[in-house]
Amino acid sequence: RIAMFAFVGYLAHANGVTFPWAMTLDGTPFPQGLSPPDAWDAIPDAGKLQIFAFVGFLEFYREVASGTHYMKGGKVGYYPPFDASFIPGGALNLYDPFGWHKNRSEADKAAGLVKEINNGRLAMLGIFGFACEAKIEGSVPALKGVIPAYSGEFMAPLAKSILPALP
Repeated sequence: RIAMFAFVGYLAHANGVTFPWAMTLDGTPFPQGLSPPDAWDAIPDAGKLQIFAFVGFLEFYREVASGTHYMKGGKVGYYPPFDASFIPGGALNLYDPFGWHKNRSEADKAAGLVKEINNGRLAMLGIFGFACEAKIEGSVPALKGVIPAYSGEFMAPLAKSILPALP
């Protein structure tokens, strides 16, 4: 799912789609006119750390609320809903927020899981293709000249600011 979010996010930002509100409390707008990786580098560290903390919280909640990790016998792809005891006023189900899939048969759910896994694999290939072409021009012939070059470091998301200051 993360690869699917990354792929769609890359495409959206590459086509100029950004949030319409300010990125920070001081009114700094979201980066415009940059490639998606360069736009990530332009986000303040506090924003990046908030994103990491939120995703970490979601992962932690999934582990605690579901009881069993999927690698230890838990259900693959299951994300427990936030119930009324956690969110005042009602439940929040990130998997099926509108209840459209609650009456699906087990066979239909299994087929949907296979489709989601395959879509995730395709999204991983897509986002890695974008990253490879951005770092090594011509490495993905179909994307040559389409993806702008990136001089930053994909594997060090805080490298432009925090890491150079460390001893």
